[in-house]
Amino acid sequence: MLNTNNPLYRLARAFWRFIVKAGKALCKLSVKQRAKRWLKNNHLILDTETTGLGDDAEIIEISIIDCTGKILLDTLVKPLKSIPAAATAIHGITNDMVADAPTWRDIHYQFVALSNDRTLLIYNASFDSRLIFQTAATNNCPVPEKKYIFDAECVMKTYAEYYGQWDQKRNKFKWQRLANAAEQQGVVIDGTPHRALADCKTTLGIIRAMAEVKS
Repeated sequence: MLNTNNPLYRLARAFWRFIVKAGKALCKLSVKQRAKRWLKNNHLILDTETTGLGDDAEIIEISIIDCTGKILLDTLVKPLKSIPAAATAIHGITNDMVADAPTWRDIHYQFVALSNDRTLLIYNASFDSRLIFQTAATNNCPVPEKKYIFDAECVMKTYAEYYGQWDQKRNKFKWQRLANAAEQQGVVIDGTPHRALADCKTTLGIIRAMAEVKS
């Protein structure tokens, strides 16, 4: 039976706690430098709202701002299919709201021009990147072989490293919802949550918090 009062055991436990604490501190420092680099390079921040999560989902709102907060693109997008009630319940975007909005085909080249050779900072980059490619394909818009010619960095995964909550089951840092991350860092949400522009601004606030710079 393990003797937890054994001095060697207690020393080993203390050493392990020190290693974990030091590792988290180094990880946080690395994230801080990464966030500072994002701000210095004035990368673009993107967010979308969609009809759903599946492989037939479409973008119905897209916003892009830069790291100074300048709005470069902010528009509703009319999908080819109707918006399910379950999706509307999350972001509040209705079929009536997008009835006269431009289609993805209408804004496709504007998006490509904005994102060409740029780095996009996205909270949950794999999802939004997939939906961009998916929506373009659904609208028969030409897509480069590499899907799009932008690089995407995931703010959600980066923030998970910064916050440092370990997920024992998945053996990695736990992802935090955007609203939770904002609350944890004292970021005031400017606008309606789950709308693309408000989420872009919230993401910028989280990046600034990780970089430890004042808004």
